[in-house]
Amino acid sequence: MKISIQKIAHSDVFQFDEKVDISEIETWNNDIRQIDPVQVEGIATAQGDQITCQFTIKGKMILPCARTLIDVEYPFELEAVEVFSTNPYYNAEDESEIHPISGEVLDLEPYIKENVILEIPFRVYASEEQLREHALTAGEGWEVVSEEKKEESIDPRMKKLQSLFEDNDKKENQ
Repeated sequence: MKISIQKIAHSDVFQFDEKVDISEIETWNNDIRQIDPVQVEGIATAQGDQITCQFTIKGKMILPCARTLIDVEYPFELEAVEVFSTNPYYNAEDESEIHPISGEVLDLEPYIKENVILEIPFRVYASEEQLREHALTAGEGWEVVSEEKKEESIDPRMKKLQSLFEDNDKKENQ
């Protein structure tokens, strides 16, 4: 998302509203499996040699569930404020949050990506419905057993013992 510095300087408040494709961040070392193009809307104002951009980023990303690793859709909306300097003598090594601009165009895309990366939650969990839909209930040599089914069935190794108890119960009842 590139904006001409001249457009910002010649207007009191420069408004922008654009969809930005930042799918490149899927390949970075993070948990994002998929991210749709994000909606970026905001304003840019120039004051002297500083440009302040206030914008909102809306979108959704697909992240892995912390328990099961199934895909979880995570919608997000975040507010960001970035300050830039057009001064060629500005010291970029300064610890401040003012970003230098070289050239005649302000490129917001790296700052959009940075803010989205910072928005990734530590953990996301799938809903109960998603878990039921994707849950594995059996595999080779194993099966998930519910408590009701567990009480009804008798372990085959203990079946012989069970028959002894049943015989004993019959004798007592007679």
